[in-house]
Amino acid sequence: MTAPGNCTPVFDRAAAEGRSVFIGYLPVGYPSVPGSLDAMRALVSPGDGPGADIVEIGIPYSDPMMDGVTIQRAATRALERGVRVRDVLAATEAVAAAGATPCVMSYWNLIEQYGCDAFARDFANAGGAGVITPDLTPDEADEWTPATDEHGVDRIYLVAPSSTDDRIALTAGAGRGWLYATAVMGVTGARETTSDAGRVLTERIRRISPETRIGIGIGVSDGAQAAEIGAYADAVIVGSALVRTLIEADDAGHPEDLAALRALSLDLARGVRAAR
Repeated sequence: MTAPGNCTPVFDRAAAEGRSVFIGYLPVGYPSVPGSLDAMRALVSPGDGPGADIVEIGIPYSDPMMDGVTIQRAATRALERGVRVRDVLAATEAVAAAGATPCVMSYWNLIEQYGCDAFARDFANAGGAGVITPDLTPDEADEWTPATDEHGVDRIYLVAPSSTDDRIALTAGAGRGWLYATAVMGVTGARETTSDAGRVLTERIRRISPETRIGIGIGVSDGAQAAEIGAYADAVIVGSALVRTLIEADDAGHPEDLAALRALSLDLARGVRAAR
């Protein structure tokens, strides 16, 4: 099983309310660093209701191998506009101050360049809870494991439909907090319909590691799809659909306009609450 961690209280509260956790992804630095902090605050507190429980703060990367076109586009613009890895600490503080749990999604090279122990230390000091490392496996985490243990940071690893039972068991056992299940093979991106892959993968994980909390990323784009996934998963992860609202506002010449982001955040939060 995945060991309890900083994110565990969020999952416990949601379970007590009979619902899944809403995890929303946004990249720091897009449409600007201050603008991205405003967007994360709006994601957490969209008005007229609750928003995201956990904010997955993405660090833009020049070679985002697992990200779809939407997130790649936002990341490219953020890099062009001068975002730096250290800006994730300001985003972490902003999310925590807004009342949500901050997690970071980062490719391993960025953490390695920052300094493995230094990143875990600075992230924890900023109020961070967990780090998702899509291209780091437990087998290669010799530096990361002691650093996260030392500073009390959750290690959130990924599994996919192609993962063997042995790999799922190993990955779940090496993590802390929760397990990220990518139920769609290939890059990320919102989809018009959901598939049954998430349910099948969730059932496999629960059979192998019954106590592990599972977050599903499957291209959710609205509240109805969030309700479908939330009916069986411990957490529903939404990224591309949220980022698209920022891109559309930016393309229209109004990057400060967060109305669409707020509306979608409300819709998704209501979806996970209606699921069960």
